[in-house]
Amino acid sequence: MFLQTEGDELIETLKWVKENLAAKVEELANVIITCYKNGGKVILMGNGGSAGDAQHIAAEFVGRYKLERGSFPALALNTNTSTITAVGNDYSYDDVFSRQVEGFAQKDDVVIGISTSGNSKNVYKALESAKKKGCYTAAFLGKDGGTIKNIVDLDLTVKSNNTPRVQECHIFMAHSMCDLVDRALYDFVHGKKN
Repeated sequence: MFLQTEGDELIETLKWVKENLAAKVEELANVIITCYKNGGKVILMGNGGSAGDAQHIAAEFVGRYKLERGSFPALALNTNTSTITAVGNDYSYDDVFSRQVEGFAQKDDVVIGISTSGNSKNVYKALESAKKKGCYTAAFLGKDGGTIKNIVDLDLTVKSNNTPRVQECHIFMAHSMCDLVDRALYDFVHGKKN
């Protein structure tokens, strides 16, 4: 019974995402496609489970999603423990991502924050830094989108207070985005599209 209840809730949340956020997922995919065609990169970050999602998405771009193709530049800022602990110790945990954005991001890169609450201060500060550098900013969020919703170019807010459902929908949207990017750039590289 427990699994059925959880499954039913997930299905309902995914239906809501499909009806309300599909166009935004496609919009983000198109921005990333343009970024990659112009030699840019994707930078991601999050805390806890969202950190795992940031790594997962970066791996789909650097490795491959489904198609055999070249590597796309993407990095998750939560993977370098030496940088995170140094910045956290010398500055503040709120600065662990923004300092890295200052060092790695370039104009027209795509910077994506992931926060199930929408209020992760370190993600907020990193996205603020990214905007100052001229990057396109997006965020996978939950609940009402929190403070982060108000500062990004594109928010993908799953309107749910249930963190596991939000995270499941985040990775569903991310996989959909990766698939769109994969297919478009595969065709571009192989001369099938302009």
